[in-house]
Amino acid sequence: MIHIFDVDHTVISKASAVCFINLALKEKIIRFSQISRLPLDWIKYKLSRPDMDFIENTVKKLSGIKKEELDRVSQICFEKYLKPNIYKGAALLIREAQNRGEKVIFATSTFDFIIKPLEKYFNIQESIACEMEYLNGITTGKLVGISCFGHKKKIAAEAWMNRNNVKTQDVIFYSDSYIDIPLLEYCGNPVAVNPDGTLAGKAKKHGWKILLFKGVLGTTAAS
Repeated sequence: MIHIFDVDHTVISKASAVCFINLALKEKIIRFSQISRLPLDWIKYKLSRPDMDFIENTVKKLSGIKKEELDRVSQICFEKYLKPNIYKGAALLIREAQNRGEKVIFATSTFDFIIKPLEKYFNIQESIACEMEYLNGITTGKLVGISCFGHKKKIAAEAWMNRNNVKTQDVIFYSDSYIDIPLLEYCGNPVAVNPDGTLAGKAKKHGWKILLFKGVLGTTAAS
């Protein structure tokens, strides 16, 4: 089996990009004017009326940032905010699957540099995530390919499966959000983790497995 995990509120109890942005603002590698529309985008998402292109629109304002700075702040973000908030249940599922020799990857709408430390923590070799375009180590304000939000995550995951000769019936996809319903429906074994109201209703209607994670690893999380 192949296990594909969404990240935010599925593997960790936090929104990884929000944690990163808050820290990046403090570190002054981004300015609030560059991400000023994100609060409105968040409200629209919570109201089930998301702007499906909000990531592309945000990235246009994020040119001129050094990759090394993004990586530096991402590592701090992981140690301070993400690692302590890894769900124990998710960590157990990932470790058990790996111990059985089964492949585990992440599929997230956050940026790859934000989750690289999380990949390293779980010894995960690759993920499906948004990728910034760089020129000479500086962000250009463009993405490499498309974002991985909503139906576009399904498109990216389908492409990954095709490249790796993976059949949908051999994939377990774990997510908390209604926005991932297209990919949950596509994969042969959908699992709703801490589902929002819309996803919970969908899961119950179709008999999908539902998992509820509460406890997190905390500050004593092993490296």
